[in-house]
Amino acid sequence: MKAIVYSSPGKFKYTDVPKPTVKSDEVLIQIKSCGLCRTDIHIHEGHFIAKFPLINGHEFAGIVEEVGEKVQDFKVGDRVLADNTELCGACYFCRNNQPLYCENFVSHGCNCAGGFAEYVAIKAKKVFKIKNLSFREAVMVEPTACAIHGLDIIKARPGSEVLLFGAGPTGNILAQLLKQNGAAYLTVAAPPGIKLDLIKKLAADEIVPVDKKDYSKHERTLITSHPKGFDIVIDATGVPQLLSETPKYAKVGGQIIAYGVYPEESNIIVKPYDIFKRELTIKGSFAQTHCFGRALLYLENKQIKVDQLITHEIHLKDYGKALKIMKERQGVKIAIIPS
Repeated sequence: MKAIVYSSPGKFKYTDVPKPTVKSDEVLIQIKSCGLCRTDIHIHEGHFIAKFPLINGHEFAGIVEEVGEKVQDFKVGDRVLADNTELCGACYFCRNNQPLYCENFVSHGCNCAGGFAEYVAIKAKKVFKIKNLSFREAVMVEPTACAIHGLDIIKARPGSEVLLFGAGPTGNILAQLLKQNGAAYLTVAAPPGIKLDLIKKLAADEIVPVDKKDYSKHERTLITSHPKGFDIVIDATGVPQLLSETPKYAKVGGQIIAYGVYPEESNIIVKPYDIFKRELTIKGSFAQTHCFGRALLYLENKQIKVDQLITHEIHLKDYGKALKIMKERQGVKIAIIPS
């Protein structure tokens, strides 16, 4: 089969590899669409939890082509997607009912074979049937699952005022979920363009343009229009400088959420007295486990709109072109199509 294979950070080829052999508890999925995520940029650079050699791609959907002998819930021809995370179930954290912290955390497309290929084999217990979704929409279930985990972390009180930095695909989904789960008023701050326009259409009550060369502009706007601050301030950009700024926009007793994927070597400056005196809470939200069912329900019932987010569909052989488009921040979301 054809696949994108990384030999090391930054070095990949569109090449032939053996078609996966299905184990007794697995299904073989013929990939129809796989989302390109900004996390894939981090993986491309050798960061996050990347492990090489690697076939990346963690947001995949397709058709069941083969089932293992012990699999009963799926048959050849089923339209499916898969939760890319696999947990050992035996480490300290798994046994303590904290599976997201699994010491042997496996993520298809991050540290084991993923969906930028014609086929992927995965345990049947991680697979979900899809009914009302196109394959292009189905690739957005994984980002929605991560956003649902974010909601579990945030626990927004009904009537909350929320500030969200970032209008990318995941930020857009998170914005829509927040508006249905506690946010009475949602402000989104991001660079002007198609992403900010779309998030205004789908979720935001207010948008504030961010000038990457002069952060004082959005600071003045936000502090002037919201002098008491926000109950919840979320950074979904992965930009350390923006995360450093978040406390100044929080109400007394407010929450700060680190939602983006940040460079591992980066640091932020936060005043400890500010946290102490104003009783701020700082939380992180990393990936997800066991959130796919809820995410799928939102998308199947069209409560979260994702079709408009996918602005590019690019063939697997042109993966390098897709990376370039993403790095240049063109459009919103890219789906990779193997055939």
